[in-house]
Amino acid sequence: MTVNEMIARKKEYGFSYEYISKKSGVPVSTIQKVFSRTTSTPRWETIEALNKAFIGCESKNCCLDGEIKSFSEHNAVREGEAEYNAVSGANALPLYSENNKTIDDYLKLPEGTRVELIDGVFYDMAAPIPLHQRIASLINTVFELYIRANKGNCVPFIAPTDVQLDCDDKTVVQPDVFILCDRNKITKKRIFGVPDLIVEVLSESNWYNDIFRKYNKYRKAGVREYWIVIPENFKVLVYDFEKNTSEGPKEYTFEDKVPVSIWDGKCEVDFKEIYEDIKFLL
Repeated sequence: MTVNEMIARKKEYGFSYEYISKKSGVPVSTIQKVFSRTTSTPRWETIEALNKAFIGCESKNCCLDGEIKSFSEHNAVREGEAEYNAVSGANALPLYSENNKTIDDYLKLPEGTRVELIDGVFYDMAAPIPLHQRIASLINTVFELYIRANKGNCVPFIAPTDVQLDCDDKTVVQPDVFILCDRNKITKKRIFGVPDLIVEVLSESNWYNDIFRKYNKYRKAGVREYWIVIPENFKVLVYDFEKNTSEGPKEYTFEDKVPVSIWDGKCEVDFKEIYEDIKFLL
């Protein structure tokens, strides 16, 4: 959930700064600075914590003790014979009123609809902004050049490429960038299986999905390495699931070279160079 969304929800539900502070653990003074825009670029950790006060409260009937009494009606959008709900990926709400969706439902969506199917639920994907796309493209280029220089068997991909992650009909995701080293998983229409490395570039509309929902999905599916790039905070979080399944991420900045663990660190992405390329977009 973005700061603007939290401000709107605070006003709509009548949440006090004290209540938000209690639920999130963020000091009242910090919340006031963020919501008044005194702090124009709050830390990612602060935004993540603040969301704890709002996630799960989707209607005016949400109890202040954190229990949910009821959910508001989803706004339906109709395209021809298809009906689905347009909601932000940050809100963790399904696009359809029913959750038990399959790849057949996914393929029947109107052309151009940007969603991901995760465990039978559709989630909205906002169109990526130029900054997001540029970063993804630059990272993909580093991977491509390394593979070609070393005559490797791995193949890099960039969104939108469908990945049938669990080899079932309940999940189809579109990672921003990913590397696949088993070419047998590549079919004419989509990837059928788990990539070795996935990179997601955060934006305001997708941060909850990438940090929480897709993190858990990727880890359980068997992704070996997962990067989360946070442009607003100039950070890169790297999860090495293959070596450290229970530990938190290793943090890098846009001043660092980030090693690719699946290649034993022999390939590095220089985020200082990436910053120099994209800083005009910040």
